[in-house]
Amino acid sequence: MYLHVNNIVWLAIFFILGAIFGSFFNVCIYRIPRKKSIISPRSYCPMCGHTIPWYDNIPIISYILLKGKCRFCGATIPVRYLIVELLTACMFSSCFYIFGIGLKLLATLVLLSFLLVIAFIDIEMGIIPNTIVLPGMAIGVILNTVQGKFIDSLLGLLTGGITVYILSVMGKILFKKDAIGGGDMKLLAMIGAYVGWYLTLWTLFLASVIGLIYAIFSRKRKLMFAPFLAIATFILLVLRHP
Repeated sequence: MYLHVNNIVWLAIFFILGAIFGSFFNVCIYRIPRKKSIISPRSYCPMCGHTIPWYDNIPIISYILLKGKCRFCGATIPVRYLIVELLTACMFSSCFYIFGIGLKLLATLVLLSFLLVIAFIDIEMGIIPNTIVLPGMAIGVILNTVQGKFIDSLLGLLTGGITVYILSVMGKILFKKDAIGGGDMKLLAMIGAYVGWYLTLWTLFLASVIGLIYAIFSRKRKLMFAPFLAIATFILLVLRHP
C-alpha cells in the first residue's frame, strides 16, 4: 500500500481508533480476571475510588499530561495502561496498512485484540480466562466460515488443542510436573480457529523459540506462554501476507 494522502488519513484514523480500543482493553485486563463487570461502573482509581472524568481518560494523552499519576490521590498509574494503548494504536494502524480494508483486516484485528488482552492478563495474573478464549474460538470459526474456510478453521482449532495436550502429557511424563497449562491449550486452539492448522503449528514453534531465547537472556525458569504466542501470531500473519 502506497502512502497517499488518503492512506495517511486512514492510518491516523486507525491509530486513534486503536488507542480508544486500547483504553477499553485496559478495563478488560484489570476487571475480567477479578470477575468484575467491564461495562459498569465507569473507570475509577482503584486506590481512592474516584470516578475518572472524561478529560483524564483520553487515551495516551491523559496519561502523559497526568505524568502517570491519579489527579485526586496522586497514586501511580501503572505504565501498562500507556503501553496497551500505544500497542493497540500501532496494531490497528499497521494492520490496516498491511491488509487494507476488508474481512481479513477484521479477522486479524479481532484475533490480535483477544491475544493482547490475554497476554497482559497472563503476565499480571498468570491465568488465561475462559470468558475470553472460549468466545474467541467461536468468533474465529464464524469469521472463517463467512470466508468459506470452515474446515480449515475447525482443523486449526483441533490442531492447536490436541498438539498442546500431547506436549502437556509428554512434559508431565518426562519432568513429573505440568509443563504446559490447560489455558495454553485453549489459547492455541483459539489461534488455530483463525489461522488454520498449518500456521498454528508454526505459531507454536516460533513462540517456543522466542520464549526460549527470552528465558536464556532473562534467566527466568517460569514463563507465561501467552505473550510469546501473541508475538509469534502477529509475526507469522504479517510474513504470510502477500
